[in-house]
Amino acid sequence: MKSFYSNGKLLLTGEYAVLDGALSLAVPTIYGQSLDIEAITESKLIWKSLDKHENIWFETTFNITDNEVLSSDRNDNAISERLIQILNTAKQLNPDFLNSKNGFKAITKLDFPRNWGLGTSSTLINNIAQWANIDAYKLLEATFGGSGYDIACAQHDTSITYQLENGNPLAKLVDFHPSFKDCLYFVYLNKKQNSRDGIKHYNAHKGNLHTIIKDINTITTQIIASNSLKGFELLITQHEEIISKLTKQHTIKALLFNDFKGSMKSLGAWGGDFILVASQENPTPYFNQKGFETVIPYADMVL
Repeated sequence: MKSFYSNGKLLLTGEYAVLDGALSLAVPTIYGQSLDIEAITESKLIWKSLDKHENIWFETTFNITDNEVLSSDRNDNAISERLIQILNTAKQLNPDFLNSKNGFKAITKLDFPRNWGLGTSSTLINNIAQWANIDAYKLLEATFGGSGYDIACAQHDTSITYQLENGNPLAKLVDFHPSFKDCLYFVYLNKKQNSRDGIKHYNAHKGNLHTIIKDINTITTQIIASNSLKGFELLITQHEEIISKLTKQHTIKALLFNDFKGSMKSLGAWGGDFILVASQENPTPYFNQKGFETVIPYADMVL
C-alpha cells in the first residue's frame, strides 16, 4: 500500500494577477485530500473517490495497456474523461508509470466538502504526480492550467509567497502568523466558483498591468508584515478596490454585505467559494442571519 496526501489551498492576495507575475500570499489549509494505492493482480485500475463522510461520489474501472489508460465503461462521463487525461499525461511525463503487469486499486478521500473550492483538483494532481514520480507543476500545466500556487500549497505545510518568474513557479516560505488572527474568519458563499471562467473574464478585461502588479506586490509585502488589525483591514480593502477596477466587478462587500462593520476580501475567482473577513467581534451571527452558515475561524482553517 502506498499513501499520498496533499494540502488544500487559499490565495489571500494576488488573485487573478498571480497569473501575470504578481507576488501573492497563499496558505495551505488543514483540509486536503489523500490517495491510497494498492497493487492488484488484474491489469486494471479500479478507482473510487470518497467524500468527507466516506461516501463514494465517483467510481469506475480503467483498462491499462502498454501505452495508455482507457475507460472500460461505455457510459463515460466528464469526470472519467478528465481522470483519463490526467493519468495519460502523467504516463507521458513518466513512461514507466502504470507500466507493470499488475494493476491497482486507487482510493481518494477528501477532508472537506467537494463544493468548498479548497483544491479538489489541485490536491488530486499533486497526489497523482507523487504516485507517478513526476513534476506536479508540469502535470497541472498540461491538464487544468493555472498559476500553480495551489500545487505549492499542496506541497508546503506553512504559508508561502508565490510568484511566476518568466513563467517558472517560485514559492518561498513566510512566517505569517498575525497577532490578530483571532479576528480573521473564512465565510463560504454557498456556491462553488469555476476558476477557469473567472480567469477567462479576467483575461478579457485586463489592460496594462504594470502599475497594478506593482501595487499588489506592495500590499502583499505589507500584509505579511502587518501587526495591527486596523492596518490589515485597510490593506485588504485597497486590494479589493484594485481587483474590482481591474475585473470590472463589484466588491463582495458592496454586492452582499454593505452593512457589515468589519472588512472583507474575495479569495480566488470572485463570486463564490470563500471570502476572508476581518472583524473585532465574532461575525458568525451576522452571516448566519443572511443565510451563510459556514463561518470558520482562521486558526481552524489554516495550517
